[in-house]
Amino acid sequence: MCPTASQLLGKTNIGGSCRNPVAAALLLSLCLGFPPSVATCPPYCLCASDIISCSSRNLSALPFDLPSYATRLDLSHNALTVVPVDWTSRPFDWLATLVLSRNSISRIEVNAFTVTLHLLHLDLSSNRLTVLNSSIFTGLRELKELLLFGNQIIQINPGAFSDLHSLQRLYLSGNRLLVFPLGLYWEPGGPHNLTFLDLSYNRLSKVPVQNLLSLTQQGGIYFHENPLVCDCALLALLEYWMWRQYRPLVDFRGEYPCRDDSVSGSECSKQVVSDMPLEAQTYRVEPGNWLRVPCPGLASPSQEGLVVFWVTPSTVVNSSTNDPNAHLVVFPNGTLEIRSALMEDSGMYGCVTVRRHRYDPSESLEVSVVVGNISATSNSGLVHRSGAEHFNTAFTTLASCVVSIILVLLYLYLTPCRCRESRGGGPSGCGGRAIILCSDPREVETGQRRSNGKRVAFLEPQADDSDIGVPKTPAMNLGHVTTEGILKNGSRTVGQTLTDPSHMA
Repeated sequence: MCPTASQLLGKTNIGGSCRNPVAAALLLSLCLGFPPSVATCPPYCLCASDIISCSSRNLSALPFDLPSYATRLDLSHNALTVVPVDWTSRPFDWLATLVLSRNSISRIEVNAFTVTLHLLHLDLSSNRLTVLNSSIFTGLRELKELLLFGNQIIQINPGAFSDLHSLQRLYLSGNRLLVFPLGLYWEPGGPHNLTFLDLSYNRLSKVPVQNLLSLTQQGGIYFHENPLVCDCALLALLEYWMWRQYRPLVDFRGEYPCRDDSVSGSECSKQVVSDMPLEAQTYRVEPGNWLRVPCPGLASPSQEGLVVFWVTPSTVVNSSTNDPNAHLVVFPNGTLEIRSALMEDSGMYGCVTVRRHRYDPSESLEVSVVVGNISATSNSGLVHRSGAEHFNTAFTTLASCVVSIILVLLYLYLTPCRCRESRGGGPSGCGGRAIILCSDPREVETGQRRSNGKRVAFLEPQADDSDIGVPKTPAMNLGHVTTEGILKNGSRTVGQTLTDPSHMA
């Protein structure tokens, strides 16, 4: 209990109950540690712990004095028309979810959300917004989800989504947009981490196919149920997405244009493709060299006016742009040329064009490019290694290593001993044509043979040009060796001589 409660309230408790309910609520808030101005809940709202719901109260203005300890504030299904900059008396330091859906909001003032700096979810769906002005979402740097579907948005001004650094999911479905909002992705301070964008049920007639090929590698973009003009570029995009099993297309396949029979008479159907199954291929090139990669599946050069896109690891290029100084160039026949290849060019490359062909899951519209480590190059500059070639190269390398190790061991352990000087003081040399194989080269320096398992090899005397006509002498006189013998089993005995031929090795 609070010892000063009766003094603060000026009341006394009788029978364990409070005579003033307002005073009792104030006393409870003081005991829980909430200031009186923070803990007050408006009579037309429902406050449960940290959740405040003022839904369906026919409110025409935002409640001004709301408890700031709320983590969720629901103001949906009212008659609100504007979100002013001073709509609350104090910041909401703990507010994570703000629901303003099902109202009549047509205007949001700049800096209106600077009092909700830690907001994660903002629901403005089913209102009457027509234009998103610049900086209306300033301060929402931690916002992850923004719901704007069901409005009448026709224009998005530059900088409208500035400060939304953490935004991941954006719902713009059911509006009146005529132009794809590319500024979401390239404007400074925009939602560069966006992984989900819903633009369905708008009024888009064209979409930037080349940008979509790059953006859809980062996340999902839904634009079904738009009055899109079905051209060759859009058809190529949809075919490529269907091959990749792109979820926004697979889930809403029947709600996209360019279906199987929608462009049967157009110029796109004249494209000639190969009937051979498309297999994954690998092309290799040394850094600094040029490489040409043909578009998989094209059996003949593409017709005039048909655009071929190449999705590379770093960007997307097409055959309609002809820059002679570009690093990546796409020729009219669909071939991609990589000029002065860099190590960063390694990766998967996808060719996107109209083929009018249903692909099996095992077929591939992509090729692999590896820069560096080439062992063989074809005359055309295209390199393709099979598994057998890789095996032969590895086997040859292993065999070479084994032979090198054997030669090193022979050199270390079978080094010939240096020939001694002749007993008669003659010139040094191997006049006896004998090679003594030693296991320790240091024994050559001592001039003596030690009993440590050495072997003696005798070679047949060879004729010397300087000794023609002179009687041949024994290669080596071993009669003086009387203390050691070499037996066939390698053991040594004392007292045997080597003069007996039966004991000679």
